[in-house]
Amino acid sequence: MSDLAWNWVALAVTVVLFAGLAWLSRRRHVNFSIRVIVATALGIVVGVAFKEHVEFVAAFGEVWAHAISAIVVPLLVFSVISSITGLGESVRLRSIGLKTVFFLLLNTFTAATITLGLAIVFKVGSGFSGAQPAGAHHKVVPGVLDTLVGLFPSNFVLNWSQNQVVPIVIFALILAIAFNEASRTKRGAQAVQPFKVIADAGNVVLSKATQIIVGFTPYATLSLIAAAVSNSVVSALVPLVSVLVVAYIALILQLFIVQPVILSAAAHLNPIHFFKAFGPAGVVAFTSESSIGTIPVTVRQLKRGGVPDDVASFVASLGANLGMPGCAGVWPVLLAVFAVNAQGLNYSFGQYLLLIVLALLVSIGTVGVPGTATVTATALFASAGLPVSFIAVTQPISQIVDMGRTAVNVAGAANTAFIVAASEHELDKDLYYQRKPWDDEDDLGSQPVASVAEPNDQAVSAADSGASGEPSANAAAASSAAVPASNSVNLLSLSPNAALEGTGGEACGVSDHGSSEQ
Repeated sequence: MSDLAWNWVALAVTVVLFAGLAWLSRRRHVNFSIRVIVATALGIVVGVAFKEHVEFVAAFGEVWAHAISAIVVPLLVFSVISSITGLGESVRLRSIGLKTVFFLLLNTFTAATITLGLAIVFKVGSGFSGAQPAGAHHKVVPGVLDTLVGLFPSNFVLNWSQNQVVPIVIFALILAIAFNEASRTKRGAQAVQPFKVIADAGNVVLSKATQIIVGFTPYATLSLIAAAVSNSVVSALVPLVSVLVVAYIALILQLFIVQPVILSAAAHLNPIHFFKAFGPAGVVAFTSESSIGTIPVTVRQLKRGGVPDDVASFVASLGANLGMPGCAGVWPVLLAVFAVNAQGLNYSFGQYLLLIVLALLVSIGTVGVPGTATVTATALFASAGLPVSFIAVTQPISQIVDMGRTAVNVAGAANTAFIVAASEHELDKDLYYQRKPWDDEDDLGSQPVASVAEPNDQAVSAADSGASGEPSANAAAASSAAVPASNSVNLLSLSPNAALEGTGGEACGVSDHGSSEQ
């Protein structure tokens, strides 16, 4: 047969396999991670069976890469504005907010730094000849000074059209800070409240759009793996194992060495007792792969360890949406180095360090969305000028790493909660060191994981009242702060997860009982 005929046959076979993946999702309810792994195996088979004849098949992966790139900029705009304006003017939020954000981002910084060092030492991605996606090309890496100047916004429309992520984040931060300043008076709060409503609503809508796009990851994985294997031998996929190994080494170092050192240095606490308190939450996070779904257990264990209700609830909620050393520190930096080495780019020391800065910036703009690790990596790739297709190629490893990523995310939030409570002189050290028993007033059974949906409903009501003339500078945040922790564990309205509950995320193939890389 001619090359064109073989391409059509490969396409027909792939469509049948796509139908099989859809059947696994809708009829057999096979979870997302398993379907991605199945898609990987099928992609290898297609790539081997139709060697050098998968041009039409590769198009599916390219479309997915374009779609997820298109959603990044508007998602960043709304999520950054929604999250920063959600902090509000509450005295309680202001007293602990800065400390919480600082230590959450510090966790992300240390995780990204460790990962960068390990990835360089192990030369992750070197020799991955099959990684170059169709149509991709080597790019000239700009100088450090030019790159730093380019981080700041110049023309919003131009930045958007060129998918320049970091200037967009900085622009959104300026708008969010301006909103908080304008909300300092009663009249100002009333005037700008519609802006907050639009930002929150846009965050929910774009999060749903992200969920839908990420739901097509198994199909994109099959397509891109087939294209990669078709132009190489199956053994070329072996370097992916190095990504898995380095990721878990970085996660283990972050969890068992770096975070305990930070806790000991900042709060003068024995980290051994931290692990005794955090243990159950870590197990739930590792097995469920959901930071959001782990919040009730995290809050309970924090209170068992002596953290006050309000600090535990606030930090656990914010930590499930911001900072995330696993999803925003380890994974995007690791994939970026993988892509750099796979393409043979020559990065200088300063340009590698810039990846850490970019990871910190984009982590602020990808809070509380389904597929956090994928979106954060996409934002980093877009800002660094790397091909987004590499993210889909590494999705099979991503699913395996996701358990460890989530555990480290939750541990970072718990670690921050103990530090903040100690710095506010509100940590009950007798409970922390288990010198007295904890009176469990809040039965975990009365707080199912699904209850994380309740705070957002309350926040929406609070926002409505603020729009009609409530004197609060930020009605959603103030209302949340006033709700007892026993009834509401997610105090911020920045996460769209509750608003999207019941909208059919599982039909998109993302929501596997709350697991969506968060």
